[in-house]
Amino acid sequence: MKRIFPPSLLCLLLFVAAACQSVQQFSIDYMQPAEVSFPAALRRVAVVNNMPASPQATAMPEAGEEPKGEYEVARKTDYYTGNPATAAQALADALADENYFDQVIICDSALRANDVALRESTLSREEVNRLARDLQADFLIAVEDVRLRAVSKMDFLPDVQAYYGTVDVTVCPTLRIYVPNRRGPVATVSRPDSIFWEEAGVSEGEVRSRLIQGKELVEAASGFAGSSPVAYLLPHWKTAERYLFVGGSVDMRDAAVYVREQNWDEAIALWKRHYEQRKGKTKIRAAYNIALGYELQDSIGDALQWATKAQQIANDVEHVEEKAAQGLQSADIPYYILTSLYVNELTERRQGIARLRMQMRRFADEAPADEAGL
Repeated sequence: MKRIFPPSLLCLLLFVAAACQSVQQFSIDYMQPAEVSFPAALRRVAVVNNMPASPQATAMPEAGEEPKGEYEVARKTDYYTGNPATAAQALADALADENYFDQVIICDSALRANDVALRESTLSREEVNRLARDLQADFLIAVEDVRLRAVSKMDFLPDVQAYYGTVDVTVCPTLRIYVPNRRGPVATVSRPDSIFWEEAGVSEGEVRSRLIQGKELVEAASGFAGSSPVAYLLPHWKTAERYLFVGGSVDMRDAAVYVREQNWDEAIALWKRHYEQRKGKTKIRAAYNIALGYELQDSIGDALQWATKAQQIANDVEHVEEKAAQGLQSADIPYYILTSLYVNELTERRQGIARLRMQMRRFADEAPADEAGL
């Protein structure tokens, strides 16, 4: 049985668990694979601007918007076409900063600046071959669209007698990847993201004067639109929250000492002994800790095995099937929620390991030139 619960419910879980067991929260960093895999032979990339020429500051406000909420004074939504040159430069800079490719080249020319008639937005095979040859690049990444949606709000905060203004911009860039002698793009990356600004002051006019707007907003959001897709193009680090159960028995307390010393083998041995000797929720906590110990040693398969054990015990202890039939409430199954979320995260990590290893092989001397990728 597999259920997906929103991570925000973890807060509820921790309050419930803390009533009978001490919980320590901390962060870990691990590398995630990219969604796109580039063969090791592709070492020189050129970033090009393939957007049609358009006024970058053109805005289309939504008509008839009314303030929403008790303290909201004003609300406005504007739509912009982003600045493709800014986005392309930001993308090239972000790719170069990662040192994943041997060389990142930026093409300063807007490929469609002189268009006098509409044409297909994607690059033809002939255009790709010519650009790759002229730029001495193994492949191209083209910026082909940048859409911006800016929601501006003004609130009055009566408790402090102040105005609070925000601008929340959703960016929707579209990038396409081209390899010479291939017909059409080999991959498309189009992932929305958001960037946020806020200001506070004693008057509405003061806040409005300081809030980002117009050309400055377009430039900043366009730069963000160019750099944000790098997380989908290249392997990247992810920060995740983890929880450790401590106390409740001599073994659990002694294991916590080993954890502080980064001695995971000894901590796992004590948790396993605790696991064999206990029942119910204490058994869940031990299994969860064992999974965490293996994860922090990069033994993801073992970690997933123990997290699944914790989930199965939580399912039995908290009578999930029975409560589901009666109308399941999240507060009724806090351990099942925690273990299920952890199983999901570890499953995702394990599924990405092979892809991540393949993506990082370009840094090994034995990386084959004909490695399969795109």
